[in-house]
Amino acid sequence: MAPHDIRRPFKRRPISDQQKRRELSLLRQSQHRSDAQQRARNLASSVISLQSSSPDVDPEILSEPVPELDEGIESESTSFDVRQASWLRGPESRKWFARQLMLPEWMIDVPDNLSRDWFVLARPAGKRCFVVSSDGTTVSRVRNGSILHHFPSALPGGARKKGASGPANSYSILDCIFHEPDQTYYVIDMVCWRGYSLYECTAEFRFFWLQSKLAETGACDPPSFYHKFRFSAVPFYNCDQTGLHSAYTGSLPYVKDGLLFYNKHAHYLSGNTPLVLIWKDESCSQYVIDTDNNGEIPNQQHIVLELQEEGKLVTSDDPPVQFSCLNADFVKQSGLSSGSLIRFAIGDGGLNCVDGRFEKADLQYIGVSNRARAFADSYSKIMFQYMARHSPLKVEDLASTISHENQQAKTPEVEMSD
Repeated sequence: MAPHDIRRPFKRRPISDQQKRRELSLLRQSQHRSDAQQRARNLASSVISLQSSSPDVDPEILSEPVPELDEGIESESTSFDVRQASWLRGPESRKWFARQLMLPEWMIDVPDNLSRDWFVLARPAGKRCFVVSSDGTTVSRVRNGSILHHFPSALPGGARKKGASGPANSYSILDCIFHEPDQTYYVIDMVCWRGYSLYECTAEFRFFWLQSKLAETGACDPPSFYHKFRFSAVPFYNCDQTGLHSAYTGSLPYVKDGLLFYNKHAHYLSGNTPLVLIWKDESCSQYVIDTDNNGEIPNQQHIVLELQEEGKLVTSDDPPVQFSCLNADFVKQSGLSSGSLIRFAIGDGGLNCVDGRFEKADLQYIGVSNRARAFADSYSKIMFQYMARHSPLKVEDLASTISHENQQAKTPEVEMSD
């Protein structure tokens, strides 16, 4: 795609209720001010304290209670997050850590003001994780709570090096993707820096700090004795024609896995948010349509829903979207219970939406999902996967939207006459 090769008449795709969720999220964000500083301290304390005496031991199989937190790391005995995370095992641990990351919705319609209010960046392929540096050590944890690496780093407080650790409150929290081929942590967001919480700062501010502060520490330097892994900030662009082209086709040192779109005004919100979107096609990702355990694309789309009271089958969203309902006799005969994650195939009847809102689905029961899963699928993922099979949202649609917005922004000059 060239920056200016879109010449066909603009025809916008139907708008889903994702735009309404974006507007609601921005409204809630402006009205709600939580204790983000304490939340950052809780997360830093939890990630560090959950490490085992041996970094190669998965914390989910530990049977002994973890030691008390170091006195240098501020915590309160009444803090539910720290104490709960220290004792959680199995699915509960996975759910807790998964909720700490800000998870993008899948792009099922093009946002309003895409060229003015959004950034775009090429997502690196790899393992999504939090990296926390504190009290002379650095720990990375993937979404299921397991330690990925325990290592010294050049991040603030990240290594036991004379004059380097600094005060205990100099912890930092980075949202990263570990790219295996070049053993690099690519940083996509900055959550906390030297004890200063960035939860309630806009993405525009967080990205500015990320680009300016990370390089100052030497964290982007090649690995050394006190710095085991290299860090690198993922380049971001204004989502205009040039920026979209750079993210989509530009040469980068890592393998791409789709594009991420960040609303410039978005705070760092734990869990799913419509203010961050992921989009993929075959040109920028190897994995667009979900595959089975053998790496093959199944003939029918498979989805995972959660069983709730009265047989309701819902997504992982907050609030959840109900897709269907199971008969009480079937639930009893199958040995299912509330909270069960169940796999279905979408039949020939497909998914039906009216005016952008989901109405019904043709679901075919497969069975209970893999026990390793912590959540049902989100509504946006189900819809994106369905669209990818039938009517995908193409990069030309994104470019056309930007071009149309630019045309609308141009106001004709009005001649003034006496």
